Amino acid sequence: MNQDRLLQVLLAPVISEKSTLVAEKYEQVVFRVVSDATKPEIKAAVELLFKVQVESVQVTNVKPKQKRFGRTNGWRKGWKKAYVALKPGQEIDLQAAQ
Repeated sequence: MNQDRLLQVLLAPVISEKSTLVAEKYEQVVFRVVSDATKPEIKAAVELLFKVQVESVQVTNVKPKQKRFGRTNGWRKGWKKAYVALKPGQEIDLQAAQ
């Protein structure tokens, strides 16, 4: 895989109540990724950037929401997020990375 592509796959970590619950309970980290990213690309990008070993990757598409802008109806953009499970003993500290 191209290293330039891997550096562009991860957009941002998702910090929310649900993602912190998932991190504590299942030892997973949630990332916002580009919409055409594949599981092997996400795994390689996390291993390259954070120097950890990834056990598995689960991907979900967040559907766009319909919103009203004045008189017209429009759509917010949909996006893709990845749940990355790390191998036992591995950890990503997102507070130190900010």
